[in-house]
Amino acid sequence: MNKIILPLLGLALLWLNVAVAQENQWSSARPDGHAPISVMGDHYHKKGEVMFSYRFMLMWMKDNLQSTKDITNDEIYQDFMIAPQQMQMNMHMLGVMYAPFDNLTFMVMGNYISNAMDLRTGMGVDFTTESSGLGDISLSGLIKIFNKNKQSLHANIGISIPIGDINQRDATPMMNDAQLAYPMQLGSGTWDPNWGLTYLGQSNKLSWGVQSKYKFRIGDNSKKYTFGNRFDIVGWGAIKVSDYFSFSTSLNYYNIQKIEGADADLNPMMMPLFNTVNSGKNQIDIGLGTNFYVPGGKWKNLRLAAEIKLPVYQKVNGIQMKNTLMAIFGVQYSIGH
Repeated sequence: MNKIILPLLGLALLWLNVAVAQENQWSSARPDGHAPISVMGDHYHKKGEVMFSYRFMLMWMKDNLQSTKDITNDEIYQDFMIAPQQMQMNMHMLGVMYAPFDNLTFMVMGNYISNAMDLRTGMGVDFTTESSGLGDISLSGLIKIFNKNKQSLHANIGISIPIGDINQRDATPMMNDAQLAYPMQLGSGTWDPNWGLTYLGQSNKLSWGVQSKYKFRIGDNSKKYTFGNRFDIVGWGAIKVSDYFSFSTSLNYYNIQKIEGADADLNPMMMPLFNTVNSGKNQIDIGLGTNFYVPGGKWKNLRLAAEIKLPVYQKVNGIQMKNTLMAIFGVQYSIGH
C-alpha cells in the first residue's frame, strides 16, 4: 500500500509546489497586467503565445520655446524668415509578438506616419507643409531574467531598420519642391540599436513598473546627418478596479541629444527647425490611462487601452516647438494565452 500512497503523495506535493510557484508569478492575464499603452515591450509571453497589436498616436505641438521660456514670432523673425505655428503628428502602429521559448519573446513593429505643420513668414503669409508614409521598422527581443514573488525583470534588446523616407518635400511660398524640416521626416536614415530593462510588480489590486531604454545611432544617413541618441525612463502604477478595468498613471522622462551634421538642402537661416543648433531636449510627461480586458468567453484576451500624456517640463536646445498633448489608443489580442 505504501508503494502506491507514497508516489501519489509525492505527485500531490509536486503539483502543489508548481501551483504555488505559478500563483506567485507576475501575470499579464488581468486588466492591469499590461503597462500604459504608450510603453512598448513592457511584457513578454510564454512559449507558443502570439499577440497582435494596433496603436494610434496623436501628438500636438503649438508655439515655440527658447530653452524653457515661450518665445514670440516677432523674436523669431529677428533671426529667421519663418516661424513655426503648430504641428500635428498622427502615427498608426502595427505590432506582433511571438514567444518561441518561455525566456524569449520576439517583437516586430511597423508604423505609418502623417505630419502637418502650420508656418508663418515674417511678411505675415501663412502656409502648411505635410508629409506622410511608412516609418522605420523596429525588431526587438525580450529576454526574461526572472519572474517570482509577483515580480518580473526582462531585458529589451532591439534595432530600428531605416525604412522611413528622409527626403520628404512639399510646396512653400519660396519653393514648389522644398525639403522639409527634420521633425517632418519619416525616419532616421540610420540603423539604430537600442537596449533597456523592464521591471514589473503586482499585488492583488495594484501593479507597477519601471522601464529604461537607450537608443543610439550608427553613422550618418544619406543626407549627411545623424539624429541624437535618446534615453527614456518611465515609471507607472495601476489599480485593478474589476476583472475588466484598470486605471493607471505614469511619469516619463526623456533626453534627446542634438543632431550631428546637417542636411545641405536646409538653409539654417530660413527657420529655427532648419538649424541643428535647435535640436535636442529634455522633457517630463505625466500620463493618465485605462485598460479594458476581457478575461473569458469568445473575446478572451482582448484588450482595449487609452492614455493621455501631458508635458510638465520641457527644456529645449535653442528654439523649438512646444509639445502640448499626446493621446494614444490601442487594441491588443493574444492567442494561446
